[in-house]
Amino acid sequence: MNEIKGGCLCGNVRYETTQAPLMSAVCHCTHCQKQSGSAFSTNVVVPAAGFNVTASTLATFNDVGESGLSVKRHFCSHCGSPVYTELDANPGVAVLKAGTLDDPSWVRPQVHMWRCSAQPWVPVAEGTVCFEHNPEA
Repeated sequence: MNEIKGGCLCGNVRYETTQAPLMSAVCHCTHCQKQSGSAFSTNVVVPAAGFNVTASTLATFNDVGESGLSVKRHFCSHCGSPVYTELDANPGVAVLKAGTLDDPSWVRPQVHMWRCSAQPWVPVAEGTVCFEHNPEA
């Protein structure tokens, strides 16, 4: 993977990085369900260093996770697309919403987190690494 690029639905927010992804994960927490409008959020984690955003309409919702730490959810204020998240628990990364990637076909989630709040109708392949909450650091 030489470069990762993506953006929001209307194109007012664009991002790119030349850093290799650190991991990909599906989060089933209730906040990701509400934020995505779906049963989960599929994410690609990249180093914050080298992650660049060009945006004329980027807005931020300061959420608080179950840990009590800040979760900064960045979205396009024009079209509403969730774009990426910053985590106080891990300030060295940007968590990209996989659906905003220009080419998401390469994404293969490595873990499923917050399975304790997963919808019962969402299947997970046998042998998949799952955590009931956040993985322990």
